[in-house]
Amino acid sequence: MTGPESEGSLVRRAVCPGSFDPITNGHLDIIARASRLYDEVYVAVMINKSKKGLFEIDERLDLIRTVVADYGNVRVEAFHGLLVDFCKQRDIPAIVKGLRAVSDFDYELQMAQMNNGLSGVETLFVPTNPTYSFLSSSLVKEVAQWGGDVAHLVPPAVLEALNKRLGRG
Repeated sequence: MTGPESEGSLVRRAVCPGSFDPITNGHLDIIARASRLYDEVYVAVMINKSKKGLFEIDERLDLIRTVVADYGNVRVEAFHGLLVDFCKQRDIPAIVKGLRAVSDFDYELQMAQMNNGLSGVETLFVPTNPTYSFLSSSLVKEVAQWGGDVAHLVPPAVLEALNKRLGRG
């Protein structure tokens, strides 16, 4: 076989989607693990104009790029619309999602089946590191807004941005 499908020339791509408002150590763990399994990993930051986030999209993109800078195979982009369209446009056959608990599975399974039915894109579920099994961006924001210490839950650049945004830096 010759051409793009020849052995050794196929680029394995995956996407890690989310709102990442802000990115946490749990997100970073899933991205890091995906980056070891795939040649190219896209971090797709969802744009939802009906939701007001703590950080603007451009701020999130900058923070994510900062914290994944050491991974040479991770790209960070924003997207609006269907994730499967993002995947089709970039020839991405796989979505990588972290699962924290059984409660995540029900929703994520529905999404995986819908995405596969729409486009054939597969979803791979990665069990979250137990250290981060309780962690969510919403929880980080809530704890930080009440003055709690979230230094062990987010990368240093995110902690700095959070403190600045919340008037503590």
